[in-house]
Amino acid sequence: MKKILIADVLKSLLAKETSFLDRANVKVFTAPTNDDLLAVHRAEQVNLIISQLDMPGMKSDQLYAAIRNDGELRKVSLIMLCNGRPGDREQAERCTANAVLTQPVDSALLLKKAQDLLDISWRESYRVLLSVNITGTSKDSAFFCRSENISTTGLLVETDRVLKEGDRVVCSFFLPGARQIVAPGEIVRSLNSAQKAGQRRYGVKFDKLTPEAKSAIEAFVAKKGH
Repeated sequence: MKKILIADVLKSLLAKETSFLDRANVKVFTAPTNDDLLAVHRAEQVNLIISQLDMPGMKSDQLYAAIRNDGELRKVSLIMLCNGRPGDREQAERCTANAVLTQPVDSALLLKKAQDLLDISWRESYRVLLSVNITGTSKDSAFFCRSENISTTGLLVETDRVLKEGDRVVCSFFLPGARQIVAPGEIVRSLNSAQKAGQRRYGVKFDKLTPEAKSAIEAFVAKKGH
């Protein structure tokens, strides 16, 4: 069981993404003040704290000095968010943060940092940012969206655009260590299980993948599967 303690003010940011935080073997605690963060950590000895510099209660440098000076409590990773004001990053680093991010921060990046620090493997739903061009409905219809469950046969996309089964699409994206992949396909189904209000999910079936694109996707999925 992995335990994560998150400042209340950051809950809405992390709720934007479905992630490893939803797993059965991950327990999430929240706290509204630095004093509460310390109390929860004393009681639960969490693995990771995600907080921001200007929290109510005791000063952050006092809080993390108390944690790092305690033989049991010090065994915790810390992600600290701060504003871009002069001296903020230095102050966050003095709190012995493992990672310092400047707000506003992308929720996917924050979750990736958290996952790296917890050493939790990616779930089988691999998410990439891609550009999609709808080729069968109208001109000027390119847009960005997030995808998941990518494989050599297709993927799921989540977007606020209204699409319909049978629409022809061209997906363009980059995978780590691979060149740009351009994959034509077709919308083959729609789902009502979008992660955020106003979003829709669609299944895309690839066709005419190049051997290079197929190999790159296979290598990506195999790597993440381990």
